Amino acid sequence: MILERLKASWTAALQKKYFDLGIWTSPISPMALTMLNGLLIKDSSPPMLLHQVNKTAQLDTFNYQSCFMQSIFDHFPEILFIHRTYNPRGKVLYTFLVDGPRVQLEGHLARAVYFAIPAKEDTEGLAQMFQVFKKFNPAWERVCTILVDPHFLPLPTLAMEFPAAEVLLSAFHICKFLQAKFYQLSLERPMERLLLTSLQSTMCSATAGNLRKLYTLLSNCIPPAKLPELHSHWLLNDRIWLAHRWRSRAESSRYFQSLEVTTRILSQFFGTTPSEKQGMASLFRYMQQNSADMANFNQGLCAQNNHAPSDTIPESPKVEQLVESHIQHSLNAICTGPAAQLCLGELAVVQKSTHLIGSGSEKMNIQILEDTHKVQPQPPASCSCYFNQAFHLPCRHILAMLSARRQVLQPDMLPAQWTAGCATSLDSILGSKWSETLDKHLAVTHLTEEVGQLLQHCSKEEFERRYSTLRELADSWIGPYEQVQL
Repeated sequence: MILERLKASWTAALQKKYFDLGIWTSPISPMALTMLNGLLIKDSSPPMLLHQVNKTAQLDTFNYQSCFMQSIFDHFPEILFIHRTYNPRGKVLYTFLVDGPRVQLEGHLARAVYFAIPAKEDTEGLAQMFQVFKKFNPAWERVCTILVDPHFLPLPTLAMEFPAAEVLLSAFHICKFLQAKFYQLSLERPMERLLLTSLQSTMCSATAGNLRKLYTLLSNCIPPAKLPELHSHWLLNDRIWLAHRWRSRAESSRYFQSLEVTTRILSQFFGTTPSEKQGMASLFRYMQQNSADMANFNQGLCAQNNHAPSDTIPESPKVEQLVESHIQHSLNAICTGPAAQLCLGELAVVQKSTHLIGSGSEKMNIQILEDTHKVQPQPPASCSCYFNQAFHLPCRHILAMLSARRQVLQPDMLPAQWTAGCATSLDSILGSKWSETLDKHLAVTHLTEEVGQLLQHCSKEEFERRYSTLRELADSWIGPYEQVQL
């Protein structure tokens, strides 16, 4: 009785929310409630289920998210993976899954956080679908990256609904796309096996070198007339692979296997059934029968919520790589091409070795390798190093600060001449900023600071010996002690 009242009150609330979006929905049918009865019992709160039927009793629109799925998305909203499954009637099921370094979920469909069937796969239908998703998931504002398949055409709609997110092709969908193309080409069996094996090996270790080798292999083995159909240039788009490269070979293998099984399950239950109702009912029955992983993860979430995060726990290397990839994206988005290249060179040094050795309210001391410099984080950010003083660009020390704080570059950190869209040439910028006097001054300043630090931390005897040597040099170069204070 309590459960029935809960369902009734929840249904009214959902219909009001849906009405606020300008979307009509019919009351939830007995079939739908029967279909979800098992999931309702296992969930502490009822799920979100919105649907609309047409005159032939077929599902016109459908949106579903259990409380468990919502809790997963609340915890891991940064990267959203969207997969589409078509049934024989041409209706498409959108499955939203969480992705990224922090997501460590075992079990098929364990990463699924939302199911939706739009009325039509056009701008209006998809905008409506995304708006419903956002209405029930406030964490959508924290989505940084959305991974889609190569045939995903409504990119403008996705960009409009998620303006702060970067939309990328997913490594998994590119792999499936190339596999299908290899089969369609009807190549000789040895050549086909070579391409498939090379593709699998590259996907599990997507370094720039391996991707270049695969690109060269395709260029040499695929007939020139057919090569454009493969879109092999995707292999050279480093931004695509940065979202995947943090995985080890073993992790990549498990990742692709898990997604392969997940997509086959979706095709088996929804993609082979003309009736959307029957397809979704079969899919939910499968999820109900395989809900052990959900219960285990719910317990893990409860334990995690009962402990406050500690500042002393270090970030995992995978999270750091993800943060650095976001910094790279912000550099490419905000800076001119030459400025981005200069800063990416500095970031490459940061990725090899970064050490924060001191922090204050206004300034931070950053040590990378043997150099120590002072960074002022308040915009416009500045640093005492030569790179920042000469070019007024974010140096490796400022980028190290951003990485440590899990922040990205902001436009107010750059002078106007370096921002994207500025017509000023690189030669004029370098010509106006480079100064031989500044070069000498900074070189002497850095040497003086380093010598001063060494003298502060050495023993008294060592200090006297080194100071005496410096005194002799000063007397011979700039005059006796009585006239010039060292």
